[in-house]
Amino acid sequence: MSDFFPWWVVVTHALNVMWMLLLFRSGIEVLSAFPKLHWRDDCPPGRQWLRLSRKQFGADSRRPWTSLDEEESWSPVLALPGRKNLGLGRHWHFMTIQFWILTGLVYIVAVFATGYWRYLVPVHWSIVPDSINAIGSYLQFELPATIPGEPFEPAQKLAYFVVVFLMAPLQIATGAAMSPSVLARFPRYGRIFGGKQGARSLHFLLMCAFAAFIVVHVTMVVIHGLPKELAAIVLGDPGGDRRLATGIGAAVLLAIIVLQVVVTWYSLRHRRRTQRLLGLMVDPFERAISRRFTSNQHYPHTAISPYFRVNGYPPAGAEYERMAADGFRDFRLTVGGLVAHPAAYALADLRELGSQRQITKHNCIQGWTAVAEWAGVPLADVIAQVEPDPRATRVVFYAMDDKGLTEGEGRYGYFYGTIPIHLAENPQTILALEMNGAPLPVEHGAPIRLRVETQLGFKMVKWIRAIEFVDDVSEIGMGMGGWREDQQFYANAAGI
Repeated sequence: MSDFFPWWVVVTHALNVMWMLLLFRSGIEVLSAFPKLHWRDDCPPGRQWLRLSRKQFGADSRRPWTSLDEEESWSPVLALPGRKNLGLGRHWHFMTIQFWILTGLVYIVAVFATGYWRYLVPVHWSIVPDSINAIGSYLQFELPATIPGEPFEPAQKLAYFVVVFLMAPLQIATGAAMSPSVLARFPRYGRIFGGKQGARSLHFLLMCAFAAFIVVHVTMVVIHGLPKELAAIVLGDPGGDRRLATGIGAAVLLAIIVLQVVVTWYSLRHRRRTQRLLGLMVDPFERAISRRFTSNQHYPHTAISPYFRVNGYPPAGAEYERMAADGFRDFRLTVGGLVAHPAAYALADLRELGSQRQITKHNCIQGWTAVAEWAGVPLADVIAQVEPDPRATRVVFYAMDDKGLTEGEGRYGYFYGTIPIHLAENPQTILALEMNGAPLPVEHGAPIRLRVETQLGFKMVKWIRAIEFVDDVSEIGMGMGGWREDQQFYANAAGI
């Protein structure tokens, strides 16, 4: 091993290739659920700066549509795992990001512990004109000289500095700025990037920048001499056995490609197993975020979005239509399970329990956002009245919509969702009865919808008919803790 290419550079370089490819492909799967990029958190339809879809929807469309209609099904060759598997794509993305960050931390510690930072960190502004000169040499089909006593020429050194010390931290920071729990607890943090949509757009552009860097980097390796460069980065010795280095390099790349094929095939063939296995690494972090952060959102009325996307079609059938036409006068919300005082509440009864208004930002798992004012009864007030048994750990919300009728795509059953009881007791967790100063619209969940402001939107059950306090969710539905978790393999914790 040479001083310029120590063993830890060789190892972290190979790991980084693997992690980056997993991140790119799983990120593309996440993007496919809402293949549009905005700079404003209102996400006005038709006002995106980039649309990676042929589908077009307008705020004044005569034909009803929901945000699920905007989702695309992209090929598994490109996306991980592809074919409309947002839940599994998120699992792969959040699992991989942990290892990518860990690898980066090991690399940074080694960089500064060994003094290698001198090869990466410019110490004088002359690096800029020197880099321009180096690029000029490449454009004239000449190889620029390396910096005396260092392994890289000026453009290389500046590029590595930007990638390692600027782009990578910014990619992590913009990722955190898309977490509903982080944004709910620290609203000002999101404003650094212009809101969640600004962070989402920057995250995408940085992904493109990483991809461009990789293309240029590989091109430079070829230009400088592939066998020699492989010997340096594989064996850590530019003068090493080039045939051996080429063989090892090819084997490593083949192994990475085979890994991509295997994890894609396995994810599509064994979706439930993949959900459970990746959940072992992803769910604890999501639960910790959800438990630690409470919402601190207080947006002004001027921040309310002029258009708020609908997610999911209302319950089908004459019974719901009759209740809606009658203003839900005869509706009763039943609350039971492990409680001391089971109850059935009319809407008027719920209003008498307590009232709370809040202007908050909705974060859909697909990626879109919108701000609205919600009013209703704090769920904590309902909990205080029914007095749950100490054994009760989760709250189940049963909805009126049969997804086999309203959503299809091979999925079935009435929608339901669950949250841990500590989230139910959070200050901004409410049973919403109003939206933007008017009775809750049918398309947004009338007569009652849940609002849990640190979670993604799929946890905020609409068209609620009953609430149950339980100590275990394994016997409800398919046992994963929610309809989306059962049918679409989402994570049960939804704080990121």
